[in-house]
Amino acid sequence: MKLQTSLSLQIAAAIVDKVLEIGRQEGMKPLTVVVLDSGGRMKAMKSEDGSGLLRYDIAFGKAWGSLGMGMPSRQIRDYLSARPNFQTALAAASDGRFVPVPGGTLIEDADGMTIGAVGISGDSSEKDEYCGVMAIRSVGLTSNPKEFDPEWRKSSLSDQH
Repeated sequence: MKLQTSLSLQIAAAIVDKVLEIGRQEGMKPLTVVVLDSGGRMKAMKSEDGSGLLRYDIAFGKAWGSLGMGMPSRQIRDYLSARPNFQTALAAASDGRFVPVPGGTLIEDADGMTIGAVGISGDSSEKDEYCGVMAIRSVGLTSNPKEFDPEWRKSSLSDQH
């Protein structure tokens, strides 16, 4: 039997490795990265030493929610901020696998077809998203969102920037 995959293991692994490389270059906190194919199946995952126990679930939820809603997790957050009841319903319908904050980025091929998603957790959501966008670009694919938050460097998990 031959099965067509939307996203190869080679590309998924390259995205994961590039995310971690960017995180280290930028001095970010330890990251966890999950890459899913278009069917929501995990293709690759790595968690850096020192990354918190929940980081996998958060990264998976960012990627899975992006695929499930057909939009990046930043856009989901923006759309749902004024719709808390719908956000609660989505969380229930997804058995809690839905994380509507930046860091879930769709992966698109040259034809604009969504072939997967990357989810990242570990630093601020804006920094997580930056790593995903840049890693997807590095393998010659297109990210959705196409651009990261231009203020990503100013975001922080603490009160001190």
